[in-house]
Amino acid sequence: MTNDIKQTGVSRRTFIKGAAAAAGAAVGTGAITGFPAIHSAEPKVLRYLGTAVNQADDINKKLFEDTGIKLEYITATTDDVTKRVITQPNSFDVLDTEYFSLKKLIPSGNILPLDAKKIKEFDNITPVFTKGELPNGKKIGDQGTAPKKVMFLEGKDSTTFATAPTEWVTLIPTVYNADTLGIRPDLIKRPIESWSELLNPEFKGKASILNIPSIGIMDAAMVVEASGIHKYADKGNMTKEEIDLTTKALTEAKKAGQFRAFWKDFNESVNLMSSGETVIQSMWSPAVTKVRSMGIPCVFQPLKEGYRSWASGFCVSKGVSGEKLDWAYEFVNWFLSGYAGAYLNRQGYYSAVLSTAKAAMEPYEWAYWMEGKPAEKDIKAPDGSLLEKAGAVRDGGSYDDRMGNVACWNAVMDENDYMVRKWNEFIAA
Repeated sequence: MTNDIKQTGVSRRTFIKGAAAAAGAAVGTGAITGFPAIHSAEPKVLRYLGTAVNQADDINKKLFEDTGIKLEYITATTDDVTKRVITQPNSFDVLDTEYFSLKKLIPSGNILPLDAKKIKEFDNITPVFTKGELPNGKKIGDQGTAPKKVMFLEGKDSTTFATAPTEWVTLIPTVYNADTLGIRPDLIKRPIESWSELLNPEFKGKASILNIPSIGIMDAAMVVEASGIHKYADKGNMTKEEIDLTTKALTEAKKAGQFRAFWKDFNESVNLMSSGETVIQSMWSPAVTKVRSMGIPCVFQPLKEGYRSWASGFCVSKGVSGEKLDWAYEFVNWFLSGYAGAYLNRQGYYSAVLSTAKAAMEPYEWAYWMEGKPAEKDIKAPDGSLLEKAGAVRDGGSYDDRMGNVACWNAVMDENDYMVRKWNEFIAA
């Protein structure tokens, strides 16, 4: 998710942690086999630092059952995660972070590159990460910090990103998604096809954009470009002039009364949309699902200009060695073996290893979440609660449709400090 991706409040990651904590054994299918059933009397404990996107009590329990490894969760905002990696690298063992954060983390030398040869499913990781393309070979947008740009290092002791795949990996990918705008179709009552609609005066006082600079600026760039105001060479690496232009467009809209609010966390976005205070806004997939679970029409609207994407993964502190490093590799290998991937897929995200996640899901679940097919049965969350009734189709359709239309990725720009300053000036204007 950088010192600006999650400045305050509850995030989509915090929501997932809370939802996952309530989850029960209903996750169900795809028991993982091949791990030792008898564990050493010596506790295998890993201190797990992250922002909660992959954290869940059910995952922790299943991990311990299969491997004897127990995770001690250290949950923080991305801002605090970044600071901790740079200033306290010995305070954690495993790190869960987003790919765009690596531009700040890797130069510190506090991350231990992982050996791809020790990752059992490495060759099965979706090429979205390694090549910037779908499994079917279709290239996807790479503006911003696309994972392929920062996934590999030049060598074991290098802090320089490699331009082609190597044996040494910064983050082993775990989960990712393609984000867009949420809308209230019952209140808008007409098709919405473009990001430019966020600034349409028709929705004056009923629009919202999220107040997390590294994400908000990317949504704003999608709006500016869709409106024909400016064509960026790279939305994820703006010049100062482009940052000025983008924040100016937002400021003018704000002064005209376009925005109802600037939300910072999951609950705020849900409350704005469910109450009808907003009818179009920046949104995250599980927030849309939450509104729908309340019986209120809400759509994660596919848009002709494409999606803004994000991705996260695991790495290890430079202070980890010996037996604990072995446990870290064991943990990562377990995470990619199916159970966790299926669990996260059921929350609307995508697993880095599609084949193992598919094996741990029912065919009708896979067809709904990944193939864009109408649900043959009711679709349940990991805790067993109803998400969608039989016959529903996932917003945005199939995996290939959604990920195949990624336009840009969350990013740390060369002018990131300047961008954050200008963003904050817009919010305060």
